[in-house]
Amino acid sequence: MTNGHRIVVLGAGYTGMFTAVRLAHRTRRTDVRITLVNPSSRFVERLRMHQLATGQELAHHRIPDLLAGTGVTFVQGRATTVDPEARLVTVDGAEPLPYDTLVYALGSSTGTTVPGADLHAYTLNSPEIAGRFAARLAEVAACRGTVTVCGGGLTGIEAATEIAESHPGLRVTLISPDEPGSMMGPKARGYLRRALDRLGITVETGARVTKVLPDSVELADERIVRSDACLWTAGVRVSPLAADAGIATDDRGLILVDATLRSVSHPEIHAVGDAAAVRLAWGQIHGTCQSGLPTAQYTADTIARLVRGKAVRPFRFGYFHQPVSLGRRDAVIQFTRADETPRRIHLTGRAAVAYKEMVSGSPLTTFRLSRRMNVTTIVSKGGRATRRPAA
Repeated sequence: MTNGHRIVVLGAGYTGMFTAVRLAHRTRRTDVRITLVNPSSRFVERLRMHQLATGQELAHHRIPDLLAGTGVTFVQGRATTVDPEARLVTVDGAEPLPYDTLVYALGSSTGTTVPGADLHAYTLNSPEIAGRFAARLAEVAACRGTVTVCGGGLTGIEAATEIAESHPGLRVTLISPDEPGSMMGPKARGYLRRALDRLGITVETGARVTKVLPDSVELADERIVRSDACLWTAGVRVSPLAADAGIATDDRGLILVDATLRSVSHPEIHAVGDAAAVRLAWGQIHGTCQSGLPTAQYTADTIARLVRGKAVRPFRFGYFHQPVSLGRRDAVIQFTRADETPRRIHLTGRAAVAYKEMVSGSPLTTFRLSRRMNVTTIVSKGGRATRRPAA
């Protein structure tokens, strides 16, 4: 009896889940066994974590349910080591998993390297932490206190506006080195700024947090900003698992990949989403669901072709939009070129709210449909720029 081709997928976030489900469909007539490994049996909608952080109830999705009918084996546990030479993954609480092909989809989380951030700030790294922040938020709101959101990227903007809308009595301060929405065009950025003003959010632009204290944050110019609760959304960290295993990574720990998203040091390892250093002709993609799902789709299709002995083409991708919720009743959508520079067109108000909700809910719909058909998540392949290899 043959063991078949053994594929192990590490991580059941957006990219790991999509890779496993699509790969199962694409290899259903081949001798392939797919195992998906994740510490929790709950599928976390990272796009909605700012809602959890304000105490909103969200649907609870179980990974085994999402995998039903695919033939994918789910192993609940944390991967502790990868041995690329033996092609073996060690998982706590489970038997070691041998593999012929490994998909590394462990993603990223918010880094808390600033002194005191790990002790006195909350993050959106898990539903449990977001739930604890929501409880603290309710306490602070009861005494009309102050909340600081550190980081003016899209996550920080969505969190700050969600907090201000959910708890109008709170004083919310958004602290950012750059102007919020700086990557947007002037009209979308202006709309965003007016939304922050309408919600009563104080914006500290050009400010860098140097220390988080129990009741305040300290800025680089030595100013102290009162903070009864601090939400940290700045900075990114990845699992050290790949680097510890001797897999080639960049200085941030992202796996270095070739044009087909395979490890440059271990070609049997494919990296997707936030875990991969993917460089295209116009630049390196950054960790978002918008770019992560296409890497998962491409990798599932690539592995299916390799299993059948077929040739593969290089990965191509271009950005299309920047959707940002501004609470539950407002949003702004900036449409972009492939390299994420803004186009003239943008969307606001109710139409933008509906658009953003469609985007946030689309991964789960994609997973369910992908159990029985090929669903594409690639809106743009980047045009002419991605037809040539990266420098």
